[in-house]
Amino acid sequence: MHKLDSVIYTGKATATGGRDGRAESSDGRLKTKLSVPQAMGGDDGDGTNPEQLFAAGYSACFIGALKHVAGTQNLKLSNDVSVTGEAAIGPIDKGFAIAVTLTVDLGDMPEADARKLVDAAHEVCPYSNATRGNIEVDLKLA
Repeated sequence: MHKLDSVIYTGKATATGGRDGRAESSDGRLKTKLSVPQAMGGDDGDGTNPEQLFAAGYSACFIGALKHVAGTQNLKLSNDVSVTGEAAIGPIDKGFAIAVTLTVDLGDMPEADARKLVDAAHEVCPYSNATRGNIEVDLKLA
């Protein structure tokens, strides 16, 4: 378990109604309808779902980790760096779990350098640290 040395920021959001309800951040910047995907027995309504939110959050956070590591190594990242996250859900022995794939596009960076940067970012990313040893995380280069 990782214990914080100090708290820099705390994001706060409340969900109501479960997978087919609503979610809203305490500052009102995030207000979204939730819906159950058809693959999970829902109607694939006009809302998002926890897996999409997790994939988006992990992807954005991972870009932050890439920028942090690149900065410590005096590397310049292009402005079009992208991470596409996929958060899969499925059954396990006792309930359900998720597995994540992150596909990282670092533009024209040589593959060996890109792999080193991605691996180093995975060591410092808060989402990676939170999930390490708990879920499968597959890191791919685009």
